[in-house]
Amino acid sequence: MAAVELLIGQERWLRRDDFIADFVEIVPAADGTPMAFVDWSRVAACLKRGRLACSTGEGQVLRLCASLVEGVPVDLGTVLTSVDAPTVVLVARAVLRAGGCAEVALPLRDGGAR
Repeated sequence: MAAVELLIGQERWLRRDDFIADFVEIVPAADGTPMAFVDWSRVAACLKRGRLACSTGEGQVLRLCASLVEGVPVDLGTVLTSVDAPTVVLVARAVLRAGGCAEVALPLRDGGAR
């Protein structure tokens, strides 16, 4: 959940047709509702090989998402110094949610990070 919220909140990757085509699979749920799955292992591998065009900050957001979902190692200090202030807030919310502190993360959103 934390990685999904970070990916949605960052707003860049889900607007890129190449990212959707290469890394997102959409399948129907039991009730027919579409569900999307990101292949985080593949994303991390492409980032590591430099095969995913993006800014440093955009790449760090994806690395953190992959870390939250797949346990891919990430340097949080590098992430935080590579992104802008609104994205730092999104990262903080993701870390809080992943750590089981979702109730603490909510006021960050309401605090107008965007």
